[in-house]
Amino acid sequence: MKRLFTSESVGAGHPDKVCDQISDAILDECLRRDPNAHVACESFVTKQFVLVSGEISGNSNISGIDYEGIARKVIRDIGYTTEESGINPDTCEVLVKINEQSGDIAMGVDRDGAGDQGMMFGFATKETKSYMPLAIYLSHQMMKKADLLRKSGKFVNSLPDMKCQVTVDYTDYAKPIVTTVVFSAQHKADANLDEFKAYIKENIINVVLKENGFNYDDIEVYINPTGRFSIGGPLGDTGLTGRKIIVDTYGGYCGHGGGAFSGKDPTKVDRSAAYMARYIAKNVVAAGLSDKIEIQLAYAIGQKDPVSVTFKTFGTSHVSDDIILKAILDNFELTPKGIINTLGLRNPIYQQTATFGHFGRDDLDLSWEKLDKVDILKSYIK
Repeated sequence: MKRLFTSESVGAGHPDKVCDQISDAILDECLRRDPNAHVACESFVTKQFVLVSGEISGNSNISGIDYEGIARKVIRDIGYTTEESGINPDTCEVLVKINEQSGDIAMGVDRDGAGDQGMMFGFATKETKSYMPLAIYLSHQMMKKADLLRKSGKFVNSLPDMKCQVTVDYTDYAKPIVTTVVFSAQHKADANLDEFKAYIKENIINVVLKENGFNYDDIEVYINPTGRFSIGGPLGDTGLTGRKIIVDTYGGYCGHGGGAFSGKDPTKVDRSAAYMARYIAKNVVAAGLSDKIEIQLAYAIGQKDPVSVTFKTFGTSHVSDDIILKAILDNFELTPKGIINTLGLRNPIYQQTATFGHFGRDDLDLSWEKLDKVDILKSYIK
């Protein structure tokens, strides 16, 4: 029996990703003006309508932010220019409903405690050079290539809304192989669909597969399986911040605590502790303590220390679990304040993470992707 696993990525113009980018663009602007700002920003889009809402508190500089202008700029930068393409950034209605953060929440955060309760997961595997599972890694690579080609004008007749799904056969776990790729891309109404599909196969799917050592002739490919995909973006579907949490993380390959990332400042452990868990996992695997690891951190609102730290190595560890746990607790700051300081999370770095995943990004300089703990963790093998 074959052991198949599938993951998905989506393009910058997917309605949910439009919302993630608006929320994180607002977060970045708040942090530029006040690095200690408390932000929980949600966005919603549909046909010619954008809602920006949430709770934001900070110093006097925060009051001058043009939330509406940020939303319109994000939409324009994605590549939507007309209502027919998905949404018109110049004529759509933008409604802003921003309140201050609850004093009950602020009371715990101001004591350097967690901004909420919850559990967060981090993961790493030796499967790919990015220490990410193969299916989500390839899906993101295809989406990034498609987006770059679209923005350069080479991907003729393409529009911003896209999805890519990759299936991997793990029957032989030592040699996972790709079996299926499903690619759906929004196009202009008058596009030649045969030429459009041929371009996707030859210049995106086949190129990424070849770059990663796979023979694309042996892989089943579906491109725009329903035929046409000219109605997309917020014109075709509503979008909401935080609905692509599996795309944002590990493609469903490991556990997820349920919390979204976008629009949340780093006092929200949904985001910051998930980044720390990835940082730990990646360094543990790169150091050779195990070939694969899933780490869970859990917190209570207002409390500094995690209520639990646990992990699974799926039978791939090269030292005992006690040694791995000691290595983690000895070398990584797990309080919310410690996480923020270690990873430099009060900087305006977040909008760039709102597309193509928050992890395994070799195209971005992200602190939680650094391998600066490898040497000290190797010492625990001895």
